[in-house]
Amino acid sequence: MNFNRHPWALHVLLLAVALVFPFVSNSAFVINFGVLALFYAFIGQSWNIAGGFAGQLSFGHVAFFGVGAYVSTIVQMRFGLNPWWGLPASALAGAVAGGLIGVISFRAGLKGSYFALITLAFAEVFRIVANSVDITGGGLGMLIPMKQTAANFQFGDRRYFYFIILALTVLSIAVALWLKASRFGARLAAIRENEDSARALGINVFVEKIKIMTISGAIAGAGGCFFAQYFLYIDPTIVFGVDKSVEMLLVSMIGGAGTVYGPLIGAVLLAVLSELTRSMFSFQGLSLVLYGTLLVIIIAFLPNGLIELFKRKKHKEAGRLTSASSSKEGDA
Repeated sequence: MNFNRHPWALHVLLLAVALVFPFVSNSAFVINFGVLALFYAFIGQSWNIAGGFAGQLSFGHVAFFGVGAYVSTIVQMRFGLNPWWGLPASALAGAVAGGLIGVISFRAGLKGSYFALITLAFAEVFRIVANSVDITGGGLGMLIPMKQTAANFQFGDRRYFYFIILALTVLSIAVALWLKASRFGARLAAIRENEDSARALGINVFVEKIKIMTISGAIAGAGGCFFAQYFLYIDPTIVFGVDKSVEMLLVSMIGGAGTVYGPLIGAVLLAVLSELTRSMFSFQGLSLVLYGTLLVIIIAFLPNGLIELFKRKKHKEAGRLTSASSSKEGDA
């Protein structure tokens, strides 16, 4: 089928593959791989929405992720609310954190590398606070008791987690598709290319950037909630560690920042790479070394990410069709 003529067919095909995947094998390893790949695609999309579509490159997106993880766990452990309420609570907390950090940063006129560094600084501040106060459990973190019931957001069969993160990932992709097609997305693209030119066109750059940081923060916050419920333990180093920010950035940059499916492509590749290095080598930190090497290679040869390979192939096919059509007309 020609996906250029029927773009919806690609979405349907990918969704069908995703729905079938957990039934291909009963192996816990395979299902866990699928969960983690979709999880990194989801949180990678949160970075991509701000960094790829709007050009707001953040080094501290883990701040929103960590806030979401702690808020969802605190409302469950300290206030006795049902864990399912943690999902909207974490999204709201991430949105508020994204909006506030955006207001503080953009009011000060920070952009580019300065904005990237200030987000990293906020993430570190949140880590120190979480490490110091009693409500978060301090440096010991928070352990969620295991009660495997659907009402408690815990499942004996990991497939249920798979379908939850699949639904969240589909929702994040829908947001990316909306940005591609909407006037809001067009305004963000103008801001990404040149903020001064965007202002000259009458775009309220400050407001638009706050909006996208809020949306991006909400997605990252929801990712924090899922992480907490999947692993049942969080601490400041885990959920505010810079490695999570790096992974969010990596999956987007490697797959293709500013594209709809770039984070998904990058997440699958990084999940494969992570599992291979973990199973074949015992050297701690090797996966991060390989991530960095892969990123350098991608930036050097495919600056627009792996998705550029598909675009090149598409252009070559279009060129062949055009040449064939021209030769036929010439023969006639």
